[in-house]
Amino acid sequence: MGTSRREFLQFAAAGTAVGLGVHSDRLFGSTPQQDRSLRILVLGGTGFIGPHMVRYAIARGHTVTIFNRGKTNTHLFPSVEKLVGDRNDDLESLEGRTWDAVIDNSASNPRWVRLSAQLLKDSVDTYLFTSTRSVYSDLSKVGLTEETGPVHEVDRALVDGDERIPYGPAKVLCEMEANDALPGRTLIVRPGLIVGPGDTTDRFTYWPARIDRGGEILAPGDLGNPVMFIDVRDLAEWYVHLLEQGALGVLNALGPESPLSFAELLYGIRAVTSTPLSFTWVDTDFLLEREVRPYAHMPLWVPARGESAGFQRFDLSKPLAMGIKYRPLAVTAKDTLDYHKSRPPERQAELRAGISAEREAELLAAWHAAAK
Repeated sequence: MGTSRREFLQFAAAGTAVGLGVHSDRLFGSTPQQDRSLRILVLGGTGFIGPHMVRYAIARGHTVTIFNRGKTNTHLFPSVEKLVGDRNDDLESLEGRTWDAVIDNSASNPRWVRLSAQLLKDSVDTYLFTSTRSVYSDLSKVGLTEETGPVHEVDRALVDGDERIPYGPAKVLCEMEANDALPGRTLIVRPGLIVGPGDTTDRFTYWPARIDRGGEILAPGDLGNPVMFIDVRDLAEWYVHLLEQGALGVLNALGPESPLSFAELLYGIRAVTSTPLSFTWVDTDFLLEREVRPYAHMPLWVPARGESAGFQRFDLSKPLAMGIKYRPLAVTAKDTLDYHKSRPPERQAELRAGISAEREAELLAAWHAAAK
C-alpha cells in the first residue's frame, strides 16, 4: 500500500527539516587560511575522496603534494606537486622528503600500508589512515563508539600471504601496520558510507536519481528504520581540521548529527525535486523473502535487526566533540543529483547500485497483489 496521508505529512515535515538543515550551524564558504601552513602528502588524491581534501587543504593555506600512478584524472590540480609511483613496488619518489602529515586514502591492502608507513615513519609527524566502519566485528549493539566497538580478530601472517583478505579484516591489518610504524602518531578514521558528488558507486546516487524519475517508488521496510552516511566534503573538511588540531587516535566518521530515519531520508531527498511521485512502503520480510538484498538492491537500507541492529546507530559523541560538521541532506541530495545529470546518458541509465525499473515494478505488483 502507498503511504497514508498522515504518514506522509508526519515524515515529510521531518524530512524537510532535515533537508533544510534546521539543526545545522554550519557556515558555508568560510575557509580562513591558517597561521601555520601544513605540508600535507596525499596518497592518491585524484579519485573520489582525495580531490575534495586537496581543494579544501589548499583553500586553508596548506601546501599539498599528491602521490599516485599518474593515470586517473591527471588534469586535476595543475599547480600542485605530483609525485608518480606505485604503492605495490615503487615509492622511490617519496624518499628523502619530509611532510607534516600524510593522508592515506587509497589502501585496503595492508602490504601497501606497511611499505608506505615504514618509509615515511621518519618523514612525517602524523599518519592519517582512512579505515572503515567495516572493521567492527559485532554490529548487533546499538550505540557503538570507537572504544566499545570490537574489531575483527586477524592473523598478522595474512599480510605476507597470498590469501585474499575480506575488506573489514584487511582494514584492521592496515590499521595495525600504520600503528606499528608510527606508534602514537597515527590518526585512524573509520567512515561509514561516503556519499556525494563524484561518487561512482551510486550507493547513494540511486535514491536522488530514482526519486527524480518519479512515479511509484518502492520504499523498503519500516519508515523509522535508521540510516547513516557522510558527505564526502564533510569528511574531507574534517580531515583537514583534525590535522590542524594535531588530533591522534581513532575516530568514527558517520552522520548526520541527529538520528535519521529512512522516511526522513527519502522525503528529504524528495524536497530537491518537483517530479510527481508516491512512495509505497514494502514490508522488510516481503523483500527479504524475494531475495532483495539490503544495501545492494536497496542502497543505504539495512534492516535494524539481529546482527545489524547497530549498523546504522553509532554513537557520534566523540566525532562531534572533535568538530565534525554536516551539510544539510538537501545539499548533499541536490549536488549528487546535479553530478549524476552531468554524466553521459548511458552512465545515467546504468546505475551500479539499486534494482532495475523492471524489477521494482515486479515487486510493487506482487506487493499490491498480496495486499488484496
